[in-house]
Amino acid sequence: MVEAAPHAASMLDPIALFLMADWVVKTVMIGLLVASLWSWAVILDKAFKFAALNRQANAFENDLNSGRSLEDMANQAGPNPTHPLPRMLVLAMTEWRTSRGQALTDHQGAMLVSRIDRSLDSVIARESQKVEEGLGVLSVVATSSPFIGLFGTVWGIMNAFSAIAALGNTNLTTVAPAIAEALFATALGLAAAIPAYMAYNKFSIDAGKFTGRLESFADDLQAAVARRLGGAPVAPPPPPSDFTLNRGR
Repeated sequence: MVEAAPHAASMLDPIALFLMADWVVKTVMIGLLVASLWSWAVILDKAFKFAALNRQANAFENDLNSGRSLEDMANQAGPNPTHPLPRMLVLAMTEWRTSRGQALTDHQGAMLVSRIDRSLDSVIARESQKVEEGLGVLSVVATSSPFIGLFGTVWGIMNAFSAIAALGNTNLTTVAPAIAEALFATALGLAAAIPAYMAYNKFSIDAGKFTGRLESFADDLQAAVARRLGGAPVAPPPPPSDFTLNRGR
């Protein structure tokens, strides 16, 4: 029992298991390690990006709910904001300014709302693609890593049976190294797949929530423009300082 302890400890040493493996199992292990590192890079990148996007969106919506005019907020955001919410506001206000000094018919007002709708939908589509970038990597790692690890397991077990056939000995010490290598490949596959699977589900939900946030803001902007047009369809609209966004109030 005392002599078996060092051997048993080596069976739990990842470096020893890697060095004992043949080239096929080593290739599987290296591939799984690279996949795991890649998925963790995506996980950290998406975590920081979603945190920044939501933090900026919260600050922007707090300004909206404070009663500031949309025109003031668009001017503060500048001509090309980086965050999608102020960018959508700037696009809508740009379209509004082009018709602010004109007397619009009902048809022209409807066309204005339609142009704003198309512009906002384009922004939402592009931003949805951006927030979903990298999720494909997590999906591939989550679905393929267990099967790649299983391949390493099968190969290691084949080596174990080959050792039995070559030595004619069924003693556990003969097949234990190969079986340990096989099981270690499976463990690496699961270690790569589980975080990627959990992160993929979380970030997919976060991406859907953020897209819904953009769509809700787009609806509010269109409603604000429609209300303003409905109040004065044949005359220039009132001063822009009164142009605010009603969000459930």
